[in-house]
Amino acid sequence: MNPGPPPARASACPDIGWEHFHHVADVGVRGIGSTPAEAFEQAALALTAVITEPAGVRPAARVDIECRAPELELLLVDWLNAIVFEMSTRRMLFGAFEVRIEGDRLAGQARGEPVEAARHQPAAEVKGATLSELRVRQDAHGCWRAQCVVDV
Repeated sequence: MNPGPPPARASACPDIGWEHFHHVADVGVRGIGSTPAEAFEQAALALTAVITEPAGVRPAARVDIECRAPELELLLVDWLNAIVFEMSTRRMLFGAFEVRIEGDRLAGQARGEPVEAARHQPAAEVKGATLSELRVRQDAHGCWRAQCVVDV
């Protein structure tokens, strides 16, 4: 697991970070945090890490993203697909995320920069988040885990 940068806020969850998990044809992304919002932020970093090293993406520009879904699992898929859409249409990569979840509504920010092939060396193109292996759950240690498979 790649713990990513330390969180800005205090947390009871000892395992904050992101990771990829094995899937036969595609790539599983998982975010771990002390809240669903923090887990969604980490899942977004895992999404970026399928393409390039998130730490190498400068937070030069901000893109606001809003999603609505009747349950957390579908909200995760909508959030990740919104990021994929913004990366594709703006030709950008994002390396920092902020999420607020209130009920069925997510308000988020993605910070990044235009793709520079020589510097970012994109490894893959993510086409979208799927319902495969989709889970958003709190574990016995108080950590929230948000995961799904992304199509590459």
